[in-house]
Amino acid sequence: MAIRAKLTTAAELAAAATAAKNAGPKAERSEEEKAKRKERVAQAKDALARSTTLKGEHVAPARAALKLFLQNLNTPRQPEDTAFSALVEAPFTAPPKKKTNDRRF
Repeated sequence: MAIRAKLTTAAELAAAATAAKNAGPKAERSEEEKAKRKERVAQAKDALARSTTLKGEHVAPARAALKLFLQNLNTPRQPEDTAFSALVEAPFTAPPKKKTNDRRF
């Protein structure tokens, strides 16, 4: 039995186009929000560029978090200012050393 390829009709294309137009209003951002967003993008890109030569176990996950932030810029949930500043500074701050219970003298 031969499998027939499904072809899209002109009516289906027109219906998809009208559905895309009527999907909903686009989120309008104020000039203040746009300026804040551009500043955050610049800070994140600068941190990524400066952290390329750093070494350590904490650098790779911090860089991955910065890249994820840049990829998800269009999502409505963005980190708060304190969380964002911690995200930007993460590659440059070494994590605290773990304490051990060794009783060596």
